[in-house]
Amino acid sequence: MATAAQTAATFLSFLSSSHHHTAPSSSVSFLATPVLPASVRAAAAGAPTLTSRRRGRRIAAAVAQLPTKNPELASGEKKIRWSSRAVRSFAMAELEARKMRYPTTGTEGLLMGILVEGTSGAAKLMRANGISLLTVRDAAAEVLGKSEMFYFSPMHPPLTESAQKALDQAVNEKLKTGEDGEVTANHLFLAIWSDKESAGHKVLASLGFDDQKASLLAKTADEEAAMGPR
Repeated sequence: MATAAQTAATFLSFLSSSHHHTAPSSSVSFLATPVLPASVRAAAAGAPTLTSRRRGRRIAAAVAQLPTKNPELASGEKKIRWSSRAVRSFAMAELEARKMRYPTTGTEGLLMGILVEGTSGAAKLMRANGISLLTVRDAAAEVLGKSEMFYFSPMHPPLTESAQKALDQAVNEKLKTGEDGEVTANHLFLAIWSDKESAGHKVLASLGFDDQKASLLAKTADEEAAMGPR
């Protein structure tokens, strides 16, 4: 009976013979040939699998509710959730706060987030009145001052008291309708405007925004969900 060493030597001799290995690239081609099911190859290559996609949906569901102190929303007594536009706006607000090197996410940051997201009625109303991301940034620096050059904001700058108040007020405005549905970026914008002491209100006022313009949005604050894309 051949030993293991003899068997290995015979196998190596077989691979090195010219009859079975006529081109330098043939061994590479052989190894690269797909011999496993596509799903297994995808998993081995690090492609998204069903498990990871489900995990992604769970994460998305977790962030779909923005931080609020409203007990009705938290307990689920009403079928109310934040719209995808509002969630994206909030995420962009944190990013803008970090860009400006602020230690917190304030109402001015929420305005910038709404503008960066760009598709809500609130964003369109601001742009129609000459209010852009750059003008809000400049006005925010005037109202709040510029941060230190070498200060680095945390990954998720905590909300200021005014920003938290705006989130809660947005939920309250939706709850007043007595209907299920979404708290939109429009509700959030109007909540910021309603707080005259907030940095966001002061920024908007300095850029010529007023109650008459806000009333135009108030009439259609619930209609964001019908606008595409969500």
